[in-house]
Amino acid sequence: MSNLSDTASHDPWLQTPIARHIWSSKYRWQGDGQATETSIEQSWRRVARAVAAVETSEQAQWEQRFFELLQDFKFLPGGRILAGAGSGHRVTLFNCFVMGLIDDSMEGIFDALKQGALTMQAGGGVGYDFSTLRPRGSIAEATLRIASGPVSFMQIWDSMCGTLLSTGARRGAMLASLRCDHPDIIDFIEAKRDPGALRHFNLSVQVTDAFMQAVADDADWSLLFPDASLQAEPDSEIVMRQWPGYAAPVACRVMARYPARELWRRIMQATYDSAEPGVLFVDRINALNNLAYRETITTTNPCGEIPLPPYGACNLGSINLTRFIKNPFSDRAAIDFTGIEHTVRLATRFLDNIIDCSEFPLDEQATQARGSRRIGLGITGLADALIMLGLHYADRNAVDAAERIMQSLCHGAYRSSIQLAEEKGTFPFFEPEPYVDGQFIHNLPRDIRAGIRKHGIRNSHLTAIAPTGTISLLANNVSSGIEPVFDFRHRRQVLDHEGNYQAFELEDYAYRAWCDAGGDPLQLPQAFVDARSLPPLAHLQMQSRLQQYVDSAISKTINVPEDYAFSEFQDLYRAAYAQGLKGCTTFRPNPISGQILSSDKDSSATPTEPHCCNIEREGE
Repeated sequence: MSNLSDTASHDPWLQTPIARHIWSSKYRWQGDGQATETSIEQSWRRVARAVAAVETSEQAQWEQRFFELLQDFKFLPGGRILAGAGSGHRVTLFNCFVMGLIDDSMEGIFDALKQGALTMQAGGGVGYDFSTLRPRGSIAEATLRIASGPVSFMQIWDSMCGTLLSTGARRGAMLASLRCDHPDIIDFIEAKRDPGALRHFNLSVQVTDAFMQAVADDADWSLLFPDASLQAEPDSEIVMRQWPGYAAPVACRVMARYPARELWRRIMQATYDSAEPGVLFVDRINALNNLAYRETITTTNPCGEIPLPPYGACNLGSINLTRFIKNPFSDRAAIDFTGIEHTVRLATRFLDNIIDCSEFPLDEQATQARGSRRIGLGITGLADALIMLGLHYADRNAVDAAERIMQSLCHGAYRSSIQLAEEKGTFPFFEPEPYVDGQFIHNLPRDIRAGIRKHGIRNSHLTAIAPTGTISLLANNVSSGIEPVFDFRHRRQVLDHEGNYQAFELEDYAYRAWCDAGGDPLQLPQAFVDARSLPPLAHLQMQSRLQQYVDSAISKTINVPEDYAFSEFQDLYRAAYAQGLKGCTTFRPNPISGQILSSDKDSSATPTEPHCCNIEREGE
């Protein structure tokens, strides 16, 4: 292993110890003898060759184009792609999956558990909707068995994930969601208050428009479940409600009522105290879904940037914006939009090809991925790029610049996908009229809508913004996704081969570039702002402005100071809903969630063992 590390230390592209460690431990193909990769250029070449191999002509030319796309970290594909493409192993190149609906039977529950285990063993994170499981204490009509409730079965998944970790399998991430009208919603909301409970899960509540209206109206909120699944009860109140697993609204029995504002307060209090659960605005997710004519979405992948139908999969890649800033730190600093547009065209084709060269843990996942050909092209390094432009993250000019970048990426990706459809054909689930009539498509420029009508489109969805935690570290510690810089100098713990944490001292990419250019590290310009110095509404403003150009979603954590008033905290979530977001996640320092980052400003902080769904797993 020391020889491998020695080789990595001389790689000119890997400029930081943590980048060398991550490449060597996560992404480098290590065969026998001469087969071992000795530079990241060889990794890029391996990936480019594998992705170009699905082309029917000009494979050598496409290999070179894809290599140049990856070179110098201009484009950062999802970690599974970088680790697995061209390795010769039958592996999935997709990071995360949403699993199938869980049938409310012992056989169905353990079939779903098995599918999740197989997917996680192959390196994929998994998202589940547990709303199909009967509430705790209810009696089934068919078997007369008393249900233990969805939270109790989530503990089985949690144990499964922990067992896989103990065998040395790749770290897995899981997300569980539950409807806001499920009778066990309080149990779900409170589940993570115990520091040892469900440590391998992220939790999100599926919040509907009707619930938000009930909160606004200070109305009672009905908790219910499909009546046919429950033991007959004369004179019970029945309402018709859309429910997972049913094609049309189904008769649901009202099992309890709860003041909507009190339920909302309980969600907010749990999130304020322990950073979970997050919320998913599911009606908006479905209203803006390009495939709303054929699917209903109830949950997301573990980091939240890809709302997916049952057996849907994430195919992610990010454009590194720090590579597209001309004349940084000067009054001539500018965004290279021509370079971004060229990169978008290549990256769209690259990710489309991934669908054809990937394996899948389950046949159902392959059918979904190949039927919709969803991709999620996004950005990373935004905060560093803004600093290099001399723009403060919270200023209007910074948000305007970010919006122009995301608009360029979105429209460029759609135009590229139309061209791919001309060349290679549309995605199999494509239906021209309902697709073009979709709400998100309707807001695209006229030439894009006309192109889809004439030629179709290759990919049902094209944009998503992922957290890119690990791959941003690989790219010499550029800021992650659209997050602000955590701190310009800080300490981070990263897993090694044995599953232990190794500490690294980090410098932010833009900070290091400033210092290398002769800038004074003690006199940083006003644009050098870190996450904790920003008001929470600045985070929200950036996310909401970019969401209009993202057909999937955005993984974004809004940092909240420990002394932030609870009343203002609740207002953040109301503002997220009002401003059109598809979900919201916040983090306020607390003793439950742990940390693997510590700042020089927090020299007394002792990093604690985190659960497996935190930023250690993001964007791998």
